[in-house]
Amino acid sequence: METVVTFFKGVVRFFREADMVILALSLASSILGVLLIGSAVTNRAGEAGAVDVQTGAIVLGMAFFLLFTYIDIDMIADKSRLLVVFSLLLLSTLLIWGVEEAGQRAWLRFFGIGMQPGEITKVPFIIVMAKMISMYKEQRTLNSILSLALIFAVFAIFFGAVFQISGDLGTALVYFGIFVIMLFAGGVKLRWFALGALVLTAAAPLVWENVLSERHRNVVMAPFFPDIVDPDRSDALWQTYLSIEAIATGGPFGQGLGNGRLTQAAIIPAHHTDFIFSVAGEELGFIGCIAIIALLTCVIARCFYVGVRSNNPLGMLVCTGVGAMFIVQSIMNIGMALGFLPVIGITLPFISYGGSSVVTCFAAMGIVSGIKMRPKPARFRHI
Repeated sequence: METVVTFFKGVVRFFREADMVILALSLASSILGVLLIGSAVTNRAGEAGAVDVQTGAIVLGMAFFLLFTYIDIDMIADKSRLLVVFSLLLLSTLLIWGVEEAGQRAWLRFFGIGMQPGEITKVPFIIVMAKMISMYKEQRTLNSILSLALIFAVFAIFFGAVFQISGDLGTALVYFGIFVIMLFAGGVKLRWFALGALVLTAAAPLVWENVLSERHRNVVMAPFFPDIVDPDRSDALWQTYLSIEAIATGGPFGQGLGNGRLTQAAIIPAHHTDFIFSVAGEELGFIGCIAIIALLTCVIARCFYVGVRSNNPLGMLVCTGVGAMFIVQSIMNIGMALGFLPVIGITLPFISYGGSSVVTCFAAMGIVSGIKMRPKPARFRHI
């Protein structure tokens, strides 16, 4: 009997203290995503199970939301070295069991179930970055050369592992975006950003010639140089053209779920993953696109709100990192669908098909919810 009472007390506490706003926004976005995925795969027999997989990922994601709501983020952050080791080991499994798709070795597949390590390790990366920045900020050494060099070294380990092992340029760029935004939020002085920009500018030709493959270079240049289009119309520019056409034909209110001409004719490439926004544009129209952007904007704003209200440097930076992850992915995915940015394979948070992405998003939201639940740690109360 006492166990039952304790359980119900925990449930009551969860609904009273957890961030139900962010959970509601996450669920609303995910449900909209399931509707779009279901419509996108209607006439594609080989993808008939996508809705079931996505629904299962949402249920698993909610379990992780609950788990991370109750786990103290400070306890996790104190094990930041283990988080780095865990992340590298997980990414290293791609060298042995990785499955190559579309020129990227970014997936693990066992018994028909896929997992993308580069998605999962975003959460440990955010926590490790938040721990280092908040620690150096507390020690008042954040803007020293040594501190910034150590922070950059850890970032380079994650970025290099994701890019070199999997060849996933899009995911690697998300890590870079998170890194830059967290440094800015943490209080790194602008002169270091200016220096970084100069170094990147100087190194760009070397990276372009010696690091990026021909496929990566073509993908990056396709929106700006139409001559890159292949005769078989299988390249990134042709995908962008179809995406823009689908969005344009949707008009203000769309053609209705299940009625999009390009979507239902199975013409839009990567329809339920990279170009799910195009499906929304064709079938739900301008209103549907605005609804997606509004939901994701609210999620991002809530992350920043919880971070600011936490009055905890570590918590603030973790929330900022999670918000940054959503900002970067959303801009890259929507920009890709609209032809403003290269097609580099990025999911739209909560909306696109992808179990690893959905579970990661819910886990990140759980961490934000947990930060909302907890008071400022004693060691930070003097800051």
